[in-house]
Amino acid sequence: MNLAVLGATGSIGASTLDVVARHPGRYRVFALTAHTSADALLALCRTHRPRYAVLSGVAEKRELIREFSREKTELLFGAKALEEIAAHPDCGAVMAAIVGGAGLASTLAAARSGKRVLLANKEALVMAGPLVMRAARESGAQILPVDSEHNAVFQCISDKKFIRKIVLTASGGPFRMLPLDRLAGVTPEQACAHPNWVMGRKISVDSATMMNKGLEVIEAHWLFDAAPEAIEVVIHPQSIVHSMVEYADGSVIAQLSNPDMRVPIAHALAYPERIESGAQPLDLPAIKNLSFEKPDLARFPCLGLAYAALRAGGTAAAILNAANEVAVEAFLAGRLAFTGIPRVIGETLQEVPGKPAADLAAVLDSDAAARHSARARVMALAA
Repeated sequence: MNLAVLGATGSIGASTLDVVARHPGRYRVFALTAHTSADALLALCRTHRPRYAVLSGVAEKRELIREFSREKTELLFGAKALEEIAAHPDCGAVMAAIVGGAGLASTLAAARSGKRVLLANKEALVMAGPLVMRAARESGAQILPVDSEHNAVFQCISDKKFIRKIVLTASGGPFRMLPLDRLAGVTPEQACAHPNWVMGRKISVDSATMMNKGLEVIEAHWLFDAAPEAIEVVIHPQSIVHSMVEYADGSVIAQLSNPDMRVPIAHALAYPERIESGAQPLDLPAIKNLSFEKPDLARFPCLGLAYAALRAGGTAAAILNAANEVAVEAFLAGRLAFTGIPRVIGETLQEVPGKPAADLAAVLDSDAAARHSARARVMALAA
């Protein structure tokens, strides 16, 4: 299988390439992409020797082209090159691991081209779920979830028509037990210190606010055709049970593994077969206890905002996602308090009217309007 890894220099990219390297006779790295990390991408090309590499956020530079060509890799530039790689006829599967709305266009291109889409970019479905799923149906593309929670649900489903409820688990992040009056003063470094997972800075902050779980609720709606009231979130601090499915007869089926992204990646790569992932086997006696609790919406208001956007429909989820990206960026830059993140998102949802998500232009228009509004909210709070 020829595989393109979009977002190769991130944590999902690293885990994907680790799994692929364990099965050299089964997978070939066709293309690797990064935004601006030329040195890191070149190092990966030296190891994996892809046919193509893409720097989506860099203008064309001849010296870079020469460096990559020494590794027998053709270097492309710009965001459009991501779509070209995702739709390339020689590419069989696409790992969609670009963080945020920047991954939408390439994910949609892969879906329209009938690829096996290993979906780690939840924002693509959050922003444009109807468009992505329709493109997959029309082209015959396979959308296989890589998020550990959605991959777990996928593994637990035997027949969708008998499902009563989908239960997504959440770690609760680093501030699950922190007194509420101290949340305003937490730092980006504290927010990025996830207790169980090694992740990038943006997704780590999303985990700390539980917006990550809110986005996953919206993603689950589109992946599994589930109503908002049929998707429940529970906090599970050990991150061993990755999600559960409750059936009409009262049975609950869960998927368990150590918190290692190589498990869902290996499952999506090899489906319907199973391959070695490199993850450590689960030792239940050593774990001893598994606990669950309801999320407190006063502590995690972003989760409630995500449910509200899902119920509103149209482009409301795209507005939610755009406002969150702006707010998280401002928090990481020290321009917004941690507790300002949900405030910016909530005010943006009130100010920017949603519209029917009829096409990509409508989605991108709402995205742009939300970013403009959210930046104004950030400036007002910083004044």
